[in-house]
Amino acid sequence: MIKNLVNKFSIFEIIVIALMATLGIAIKPVIVPLAHIITGPLFIPGGAIAGGLYMMWIVLGMGLIGKVGVATLISLVQSIMVVSLGIYGTHGIVSFFTYIIPGLVVDLYLLLIKRREFNPGNYFIAGILANISGTFLVNLVFFRLPLIPLVLTLTSASLSGGIGGLIAYNIIKGLKKNNALKNLIDKGGHDE
Repeated sequence: MIKNLVNKFSIFEIIVIALMATLGIAIKPVIVPLAHIITGPLFIPGGAIAGGLYMMWIVLGMGLIGKVGVATLISLVQSIMVVSLGIYGTHGIVSFFTYIIPGLVVDLYLLLIKRREFNPGNYFIAGILANISGTFLVNLVFFRLPLIPLVLTLTSASLSGGIGGLIAYNIIKGLKKNNALKNLIDKGGHDE
């Protein structure tokens, strides 16, 4: 199944997937402690707010490549990195599920909208879905917050995820405006 999924992508796209996964993991230990400054006094898990910025890389990869399966592969690579290397944010083998689900949810959304080009609303919704699904799953497995704090946490995750999606949209918009995206794809040996 994974081999069939990977065969749908060019070498350049695989490199972009690996880069998005790595950037998503690399930013986490920087962003989460900063988010804890805000969320700690409110008793909201820091990942709910910080998640918008590290889930953004899943959404950015989706927008750069525009194919179903990208988000899942990015999150799969992230889960493998976190579990095998013991990187910040690992919860052992459970990390496979907590990292992969947001990517699967984004890809399910892509299947539903059936588009290759995305508008700002699609990025916003994809960011929300990625961050809410990740936040909910981590809560289900680890925190088990009561209903009212959970609703507050998911609301915060929704806002943060939506903002992350819009940041991804603006990055892609900037790349397209400067023809950087086209130049990257042309020089990357895009084999469609």
